[in-house]
Amino acid sequence: MTGALEDKVREAFAQGEVLSHAAEQFRERSGQTDMAMAVARTIDQGGVLVVEAGTGVGKTFSYLVPALLSGERVLLSTTTKTLQDQLFGRDLPRLVEAFGLPVRTALLKGRASYLCLHRLDMARHDASLPEHGSLRTLAKIEQWSKATRTGDLAELPGLDERSPLIPLITSTRENCLGAQCPQFKPCHVNLARREALAADIVVINHLFFADLAVRETGMAELLPSVSVVVFDEAHQLNETGVQFLGAQLGSGQALDFARDMLGAGLQHARGLVDWQQLVAAVERAARELRLVVGKQWPGAKLRWLGESPEGIDPGAWQGALEDLQHSFVLAAEGLDTVSEISPDFVRLHERARQRASRAARFVLPCEVDSVRWVDVGSQLRLIESPLDIAEAMRKRVLKISEPDDSDDSDADAYGERPAEQQDHSRRAWVFTSATLGDEPTLRWFTEPCGLGDAEVLRVQSPFDYASQAALYVPRVFPKPNDASHSLRVAQLAARGAAELGGRTLVLTTTLRALRTIGDAMKQQFELLEADVRPEVLVQGELPKRVLMDRFREGASAGRAGCVLVASASFWEGFDAPGDALQLVVIDKLPFPPPNDPLVEARSQRLEAQGRSSFSDYSLPEAAVALKQGAGRLIRRETDSGVLAICDTRLVAMGYGRRLLAALPPMRRLESEADFEGAIDALKNPY
Repeated sequence: MTGALEDKVREAFAQGEVLSHAAEQFRERSGQTDMAMAVARTIDQGGVLVVEAGTGVGKTFSYLVPALLSGERVLLSTTTKTLQDQLFGRDLPRLVEAFGLPVRTALLKGRASYLCLHRLDMARHDASLPEHGSLRTLAKIEQWSKATRTGDLAELPGLDERSPLIPLITSTRENCLGAQCPQFKPCHVNLARREALAADIVVINHLFFADLAVRETGMAELLPSVSVVVFDEAHQLNETGVQFLGAQLGSGQALDFARDMLGAGLQHARGLVDWQQLVAAVERAARELRLVVGKQWPGAKLRWLGESPEGIDPGAWQGALEDLQHSFVLAAEGLDTVSEISPDFVRLHERARQRASRAARFVLPCEVDSVRWVDVGSQLRLIESPLDIAEAMRKRVLKISEPDDSDDSDADAYGERPAEQQDHSRRAWVFTSATLGDEPTLRWFTEPCGLGDAEVLRVQSPFDYASQAALYVPRVFPKPNDASHSLRVAQLAARGAAELGGRTLVLTTTLRALRTIGDAMKQQFELLEADVRPEVLVQGELPKRVLMDRFREGASAGRAGCVLVASASFWEGFDAPGDALQLVVIDKLPFPPPNDPLVEARSQRLEAQGRSSFSDYSLPEAAVALKQGAGRLIRRETDSGVLAICDTRLVAMGYGRRLLAALPPMRRLESEADFEGAIDALKNPY
């Protein structure tokens, strides 16, 4: 027997009904309806639902329709700002209008997405703006600030997301003045939070976890009042969560604090405190901490198992940490003497105390079930991270196991008391993504997220992969660690891209390979005539948004098409449907780096439990990442293309069968001639 909500949902998804008018080219899909019905049941009964919905299922409508028709208050959490904007600006309005619902929706991003009016005013008086063009950009931002209602920087055209101005015109939870701010009333962050608290449907991103660490995002008030919580792109939940739930202390943070303290001191209390001396002490301590580490490879991660990171003298390290702590204590004492003059000093005093406390934490041994390391670059970042979010999810989010009564201080700090008064058994939790594991129980996702008792549903993609796509794994190719491997990848990709006129995405597992392949492809294309030479776009050379837009434009305006060589974030969330993308080349199997401290600690924990870290961690991680990368190729039922994976381990090693099984069921190309034939067929489809 079905409930009333399920009946409404089934009717909505029937061909010719409401959704047929709400979405272009809508047609009834059994997988989409199955997922929507499962979501409706979970909303009716409460509980936890985990859904892996293959590409093309239409999972967004599968959770939005039952959520809207339920009449409940709903929180939608996504990974990226792009998906947030799509949900809020396109999908939700379309459905709300189609169903004729009196629903209020709100968009709530992290505070770094919003212009801070107070810090914009401070930036006007900053004599040390970071680059020559900053004054021009600042003038453009000031002009826009007078017209914007939301203050969302994504609305400001032409602002590079990498601009060094952004940290100067946005706030963090550390430097925000809160109710003491002279711009508190018109504050864009507060406006967004007020709108969220008054809305029926709130779209956020996975900043959700920041509120478990500090009462920061407005979620402490928002979460207890919602009945339905949906996490889209949930495969990133664990990695996002551990970033927020851990602790960090950076030499860059120290220098930012010193700059803010000097600016406020000279502006509001010049001569009352020796600001130069306090700032110099913090800056000197931060530099000394960096110098103790010495010369390291950029991007190195140093294990930190004992008193100091590997290879670092314990005495010198501990001394530098204590000096940094002491410099923050001195800064706090100086700021305390002028705290009544300006709210800036009150907040700076709190920041100094927090930094001193954080430095003291890193002097002590690492927390149990956590791992510590140091990220090395031009600055240092000291990081302590839990191995997963399972405990936090069970105790602080799902309330499966409440903290005991003796833990009052911790509960108050997390703002949990109001939430504990709610009936958590009736709340519906939905976690969904196109990739949540490579086996039926989706253990890769549910275990680290503390969702072992969840209902699990897997919905297959409706695409006909056998006719739409082909998989090529070269049988004769350099080994992945061979010096010539990246050059051979570049040759293969260039051959396909030259035939297709671009339309090629090359995904790499390392930044070194990214640069090598990008440079090699540019050199090879120099031999082609200018009018048929594909443009090679390389991640890092332009803002991500510009790269994606340029690639999607393809061969428009009489130009040759594009090749995009990318790593990291482009393995997922990059959507180029149609003819813009017809060849995806993956350089190596994306195993997690074994020398990464977090990966190493997770592997050691599994081995201590008598499990195989390779089978239970490394392989599933690689399978999910590989599925994400492969998923860039076919985005619509009319798309076609070739996926080339340049790693012979996929066909030579026994575990390759498990990875192949995780991929969409594409037809196999067995030889180089087959590969060239498939490319030719894409070039000449008729």
